[in-house]
Amino acid sequence: MLTWEDDMEVHALRKRGWSISAIARHTGFDRKTVRKYLAGGAEPGVRARPGPNPFDPFVDYVSARLVEDPHLWARTLYDELEDLGFGLSYQSLTRNIRTRNLRPDCQACRTATDRPNAVIEHPPGDETQWDWLELPDPPEFWGWGKKAFLLVGSLAHSGKWRAVLSPSMDQPHLVAAIDTICRGLGGLTRVWRFDRMATVCDPGSGRVTATFAGVAKHYGVSVAICPPRRGNRKGVVEKVNHTAAQRWWRTLDDDMTVEQAQASVDRFARVRGDTRMRLTADGRSSVAVVAKTEPLRPVPPAPYPMIVSESRTASRQALVSYRGNRYSVPPELAAAQVRVSHPIGGGYLDVATTNGIVVARHRLAADGLGVMVRDSGHVIALDTAAMATANTGRPHRRKERIPPGPAAKTAAAQLLNFPDNANSAVESPTSSPDSAVIDMSVYERAAQKRTLQ
Repeated sequence: MLTWEDDMEVHALRKRGWSISAIARHTGFDRKTVRKYLAGGAEPGVRARPGPNPFDPFVDYVSARLVEDPHLWARTLYDELEDLGFGLSYQSLTRNIRTRNLRPDCQACRTATDRPNAVIEHPPGDETQWDWLELPDPPEFWGWGKKAFLLVGSLAHSGKWRAVLSPSMDQPHLVAAIDTICRGLGGLTRVWRFDRMATVCDPGSGRVTATFAGVAKHYGVSVAICPPRRGNRKGVVEKVNHTAAQRWWRTLDDDMTVEQAQASVDRFARVRGDTRMRLTADGRSSVAVVAKTEPLRPVPPAPYPMIVSESRTASRQALVSYRGNRYSVPPELAAAQVRVSHPIGGGYLDVATTNGIVVARHRLAADGLGVMVRDSGHVIALDTAAMATANTGRPHRRKERIPPGPAAKTAAAQLLNFPDNANSAVESPTSSPDSAVIDMSVYERAAQKRTLQ
């Protein structure tokens, strides 16, 4: 067998006019070998088999089985071939499948990067794409657990986007974030596009749920659900998710509060997102300029009425922290779990126990002001409870001498005079200060009592 380098040298010498015998003497190969490669009867780098390939009789069966099931394990196929008289090894089977390219590509399982992608037109003002982005390892003092969530909404035509941080992906938080993002984008498009999230549609059938249909009617939009396994159908928002995760969340400071993080992502969307340049029919323009030309409808004055609820732990001062402010509760709930709820866009906030009993209602302050909203009744009750438990006297020193008091001495005297007391079972021979002689009868009486017991 000649390598490609040997084959090139043989052909080069032949073009210089060398004879086959001279080439054979110069290269050290047999004259028949040189003649065969010069005539194209052999392929460089491929060793000719001395006989027929033992795999050839099984090619049709292997091809048919892999066409029927492209994901069929080679080990399973080898089990079937053994019953048909296959005498080669498992490694020979896998090598032949690989070199002969017998396993076809499964079209149903090809990802967006493995198949041709159609060009999707996005007319101005036609579509807003929505998607949740999971953010791992939020700051621990947020109290959100191991994940935070970012709802991203992007105008498909211009690429303008806004996002809202959320502790949950439930429907109330989704609707609240959608309302905030639509007002940040400047209006409503004709269609909202979602993937198959359970808070919008049934994941199996893709039919919109009755609860979210009311939301769509309130805002006057149509809802479009992406087909299954078609992530590139809403590629605009998917690209924004990638950018937000790598350029914003990855570098977020650990000491930022939720409100500061929300202000940070808003600033990133304006400074980095809106200044991106886009190629338009009139030349290159920024995202912000293109977005101004989109015909968006105004957002309704009032958000969709839905109650947002979250769990909180009250502090020892009977205060509940929520969105950068603190709200008072009765002192009995200090350091206890409570539920904070309020309507989307509402002006009040309810604090309830874990059993659902509302114990306080406050005016809802703007997010991140750092104000303390307290009810006068809660203030008086907390001061009374604090003063009642604070008058405990002088604290004890670590090495202070505190001998038994009158109550302890009275109890001790009763124990010493009690006839069945275990301490009286053995009388000390030196219990009397005047006794100078050991009386052995005391020990005798003690032994007799122990025997009787």
